[in-house]
Amino acid sequence: MIEIGPGHGAMTGLLAARAGRVVAVELDSALASELRGTHQSSQRVEILEGDILSTDIAAICRERRAPSCFVFGNLPYYITSPIIHHLMNSAGVIHGMGLLMQREVAERLTAKPGSRDYGYLSVLVQLHSEPRIAISVPPGAFSPPPKVHSSLVEFRMKPRFSAWTDQEREEFLKFVQRCFAQKRKNLLNNLGLTHGKDRVRDALEKLRLPATARAEELSVEQFASLVERL
Repeated sequence: MIEIGPGHGAMTGLLAARAGRVVAVELDSALASELRGTHQSSQRVEILEGDILSTDIAAICRERRAPSCFVFGNLPYYITSPIIHHLMNSAGVIHGMGLLMQREVAERLTAKPGSRDYGYLSVLVQLHSEPRIAISVPPGAFSPPPKVHSSLVEFRMKPRFSAWTDQEREEFLKFVQRCFAQKRKNLLNNLGLTHGKDRVRDALEKLRLPATARAEELSVEQFASLVERL
């Protein structure tokens, strides 16, 4: 198991008891030193001092001869989205995740097409996994209590379009970003400049989508069909 930001280690020992081995990635040098002291006699806990955003998840697994890992973490609110992006880039070696985050972000990740919260981040996560909100966590569960509510999101890693290359997956996500570039505009306007409005209109018609369709109305599969036609 890889733990993101263990802090004072409130969860680290509990995770080690369940997982057998925990690699805890801590950015703060003082906290990392404290954790090494706490777990110096344990063969199950390893502390890595560093930034999770520059940590090679696949390398951690490879160097420890583990085919895959589970990721757990209480994500800092201000960098939740970059961390999610980084983890999804390593989705091939992650078999599951449990991430605590701000409730509003959790609702975006788990949102369905047609809902107000559905956006690029929803598509990114649902391209690689099946996320669900496992539990809600009130501010009083923390010390000191934050000003926001939190949710623990469980990610069952289940990549779609497994035959795609990394380049195809990257191009797909860039396409989805363009689709969501201006949420108030429909797909015809967002994609018209790069693909031509006639081509976009024709592609939407063949997918049985109205010319007024907006990005938030399309499922991951519909995005894949649209990018294939364009």
